[in-house]
Amino acid sequence: MSNAFDAPHFQSPENAREWLEKTRWSEGPVCPHCGTVGRAYKTKRLGTYRCAEKECRKDFSVTTGTVMERSHIALNKWLMGFYLMAASKKGISAHQLSRSLGLDYKSAWFMCHRIREAMRPDDFPGTDPLGGASQIVEADETYFGQVEERRPSKQRGKRPFTKGGKSGPGGKRAVVSLVERGSRVRSFHPAFADGVTVAAIVRENIRAESRLNTDESRLYTSVGREFAAHETVNHSNKEYARGDVTTNSVEGFFSIFKRGMKGVYQHCGEKHLHRYLAEFDFRYNHRVKLGYSDIDRTIEAVKGIEGKRLMYKQAH
Repeated sequence: MSNAFDAPHFQSPENAREWLEKTRWSEGPVCPHCGTVGRAYKTKRLGTYRCAEKECRKDFSVTTGTVMERSHIALNKWLMGFYLMAASKKGISAHQLSRSLGLDYKSAWFMCHRIREAMRPDDFPGTDPLGGASQIVEADETYFGQVEERRPSKQRGKRPFTKGGKSGPGGKRAVVSLVERGSRVRSFHPAFADGVTVAAIVRENIRAESRLNTDESRLYTSVGREFAAHETVNHSNKEYARGDVTTNSVEGFFSIFKRGMKGVYQHCGEKHLHRYLAEFDFRYNHRVKLGYSDIDRTIEAVKGIEGKRLMYKQAH
């Protein structure tokens, strides 16, 4: 059985650069400064091109303007990192990536965040809403981890949700996910999962002609009237499906997300949660059931590297 890492582009930085150029520049080098395609020539520096446009004439490489720009990590290790994160259903920790690629922990940790940024859609939350005529979109919210600075809710002020104030959603990070059944997911981390916020997320990201499936939460009662149908299941009465009315798809996504966050990552600063959600959304949206292999998923992630350069000094 052949190993995925036997592929030539994983063996050396030079092979990795050639593969990346073919993947990103199918019609010839693209100048990241002026956008000109196929109007550049090689310089004496390996992997460096110079734009032939008179108004530009700037040097660039296949990593210029990407999450990998000016990185000291070998390019083949970058591609291995992309593959490992794309192929691991519940993610791969920075410690494991550090051991697998022979990097120090700080470099591996920052590589992970850069790759997550590449996985984030360019137009998020997106100009292409979920659902459509006769299609079902499931919406639900969950809570994961304690907020780092407790925020009082608008309705309850500083009153705890329980007598001890140790449980319930009041001090936890909210996650709202929308799943187009059999297709895509889109996840959000709002400061508050209140009626106004959740309604805005649902309204802006689901087509009005869709059928909306939720649980009995009152967060969706009002906004549900804006869709072709709003159907609910009553989880508190142990009703989990009624015909094709169910929220099992979004619950399944939450299960993968939480197993990955608890079992693999274990700790996540709240300022980075949106990027972890982008990672889990990406793998779900490019899963095997939709026709993507591990290699296909890696290629899709690599295509998202442009224009998302991150710096160590950036907080999130």
